[in-house]
Amino acid sequence: MKKLITLGLTAAMIASLTACGGNGGDSGSTTAAAGGETTTAAAGSAETTAAADNQGTAEGAFKIGVIGPLTGGAAAYGNAVKNGADLAVKEINAAGGAAGYMLEVNPQDDEHDAQKSVNAYNTLKDWGAQMIVGSTTSGPCIAVAAETANDNMFQITPSGSAVECVGPENVFRVCFSDPDQGMAAAKYIGENKLATTVAIIYDSSTEYSSGIREAFMKEAGNQGLEIVADEAFTADTATDFSVQLDKAKEANAELVFLPIYYQEASIILKQASDKEFAPIFFGVDGMDGILSVKNFDTSLAEGVMLLTPFSSTEESSQKFTSDYVAAYGEEPNQFAADSYDAVYALKAAIEKSGVTPDMDASAICDALKTAMTEISIDGLTGANMSWNAAGEPDKEPKAAKIVNGAYEMQ
Repeated sequence: MKKLITLGLTAAMIASLTACGGNGGDSGSTTAAAGGETTTAAAGSAETTAAADNQGTAEGAFKIGVIGPLTGGAAAYGNAVKNGADLAVKEINAAGGAAGYMLEVNPQDDEHDAQKSVNAYNTLKDWGAQMIVGSTTSGPCIAVAAETANDNMFQITPSGSAVECVGPENVFRVCFSDPDQGMAAAKYIGENKLATTVAIIYDSSTEYSSGIREAFMKEAGNQGLEIVADEAFTADTATDFSVQLDKAKEANAELVFLPIYYQEASIILKQASDKEFAPIFFGVDGMDGILSVKNFDTSLAEGVMLLTPFSSTEESSQKFTSDYVAAYGEEPNQFAADSYDAVYALKAAIEKSGVTPDMDASAICDALKTAMTEISIDGLTGANMSWNAAGEPDKEPKAAKIVNGAYEMQ
């Protein structure tokens, strides 16, 4: 058994963390029908989605829309969310549904773009969606949350971690917020005495990275950490990190904190190796997926640490992992687990609230908003997980280290 390091969360615990991407199969739109059968149509097409609906809709089924990047640079995140939701729906339907009603799921591609995410939401409204799982990434999630708030459509994001993602009262999340994750990272590094001098390399063009970095900076002093370099990049400059790495190396940083996504992290690790710069690299949930980067030498990630709520190697995750691999041909990451938990949270809230598929989306939303604060689930990303009225989860985060090409929970 691997030892789990748990960090406290919210007022009842010491620290907290966030989740905000796993490439899984095709980018088609899958609609679950009676008995768990599926029909597939091209994602993003209202005509083919409607055709799938007409062919596969079970009368009296709840309609769940899923939004995320199924193509483009962030597709690993969106496809993992799509697959996690799909697997949960299949399981729930096979077991008799939610309160006896089947669930249907329809994924739409937003290409990690806010306007395209809104377009995807509008496509799902035309389809008849009654609740939304998504959006997957923070910027698009904020944009969609404004729309769902106007429509009073219930929304639960698996991985939108920016504070603003759950601003409206109709939006909940499975992951933790960026400030919580930044604070938890600083506390983990300080309490485990991993380093005293720290450099930060972050993406100033994203809410995700900037939010985590800001909270990390605030907590670092409390943990006796000296920030010796604080270096930004943007999406337009995310290919050459020579300047940032040179400054960290010249400042004798013992640890480099990377509150960024795995694509940029893989480049940083390669360029650091070329410079013979070998500090501890410490990431957050956006780094999950680095081991699956095409043409990346995974030995460069050996010893990298990150805060993540899920590992496919945990004993409690084995059935989910084996089922996921059988269905989608690859191991799941935390984004798949977040999405899987989101659908099971919907199931619990549906059953708690007593809503039925013949109710309109607004009435369902009103009932689910209350029910979400009254349920708890034992999920893949946290045991006895519950939610407050602000939409934030209460669960214990975990830390992992990459050892021999796999995540090892600490």
